[in-house]
Amino acid sequence: MTWEAGAQAAWVKAANRGELPQYRPSPEPFDAGHLIEKAVARSTGSDRFDGDAFEPLQIFCEALEAEANLTPLGRWATQRYLDRLLDERLLLDQCAAKPAVTDQEIEAPIIVVGPPRSGTTVIHRLLALDPAHRVPEGWEFLFPASTENSASEEAAKTAAAEELGFPQSVAEGLRTIHTYSATMPKECLSAMAFSFRTEEFISRYRVPTYAAWLQDADMAPAYAMHRLVLQTLQSRDRLAGRRWVVKSPVHLQAIPELIATYPDARLVVTHREPADVLASVSSLLANLRSAFADNVDATEIGRYHLRLCANSLSLLADRLDASGLDPARVVHVYHSDIIKNPGSVIRRIYADLGFLPCKEHEVIKREKRDDGLGAHQYTAADFGFVEDELLDEFAAYRERFAVSD
Repeated sequence: MTWEAGAQAAWVKAANRGELPQYRPSPEPFDAGHLIEKAVARSTGSDRFDGDAFEPLQIFCEALEAEANLTPLGRWATQRYLDRLLDERLLLDQCAAKPAVTDQEIEAPIIVVGPPRSGTTVIHRLLALDPAHRVPEGWEFLFPASTENSASEEAAKTAAAEELGFPQSVAEGLRTIHTYSATMPKECLSAMAFSFRTEEFISRYRVPTYAAWLQDADMAPAYAMHRLVLQTLQSRDRLAGRRWVVKSPVHLQAIPELIATYPDARLVVTHREPADVLASVSSLLANLRSAFADNVDATEIGRYHLRLCANSLSLLADRLDASGLDPARVVHVYHSDIIKNPGSVIRRIYADLGFLPCKEHEVIKREKRDDGLGAHQYTAADFGFVEDELLDEFAAYRERFAVSD
């Protein structure tokens, strides 16, 4: 059995045939220099682009042209995606020169990390219920520097809704797997995209050349950008004094860099049986890539995530130790417990971290889907996973963290 993309809507087929003028991509090739030049021309306050992002952007552009198999509609969406990243990056560079932004202290954030599809999203959204917490929404991570007033905020929400809704409207199976919204809590992977050093590109596109470069790249600029985004949002926050809560599985690859950026952070680490993680995340990304490209290779996606997950989980304990983080500021939770009794898990997180109980968490029960979209359907075989290989690859992780669900 192998994974197959779902049937395309009639409008998607028409757009890819060039029959819908509003979705026709520009004929220009992806090129970092040209994209930057256009972004600077659009800007009202920047006449240059910070050089640390040029190399990753150019590598990504070359991979888009040579490797990504973009459809015309996917190319159209990607052109707009890169324009948005560059426009916002120029604004963030201006923010980096303002003491009112850079003097902002990001104090003791809660950071949810763990393998993809292991409960990070559920924990993140439950922590967002606490009025004492500050959890960025989708529109804020897409447009952190361009929302100076209520009018620009509404424009940002509208633009974010369009961008986040696009993959779901093209690859309709995505709604069953993971929902995205301009006003829902958003993972902080998107904040790192402004550095052009991000797994977000690999999630959306087949870009193995870029993926290989990112594996060995210095991630310090990505985390500096992450912090700048939070500082920018905090500098405009009408409700000061709340504790930041962010999440992303990608932090597993860079825990020392994460803690160097936020040395007083509190970590919530989620765990799940790796065989289930790999099949689920591979299904998610195969469906996501199908919104932008033809000929999505499910087995290739599976092999990439097997290598990535094997590396991050086998080194998890060592990376936590090397970060210098006090073990008392790390809470480990399990997917099976999150599914069975999320309220109990949240209350234990609060108790272990020494936080005061939150009344919003007192009545949490197991959630039942009522959106009519059905269950996420996938098998390990769809992505080329072999049971014996998975047993051997993750034996040490299972033993170290008592993972059995």
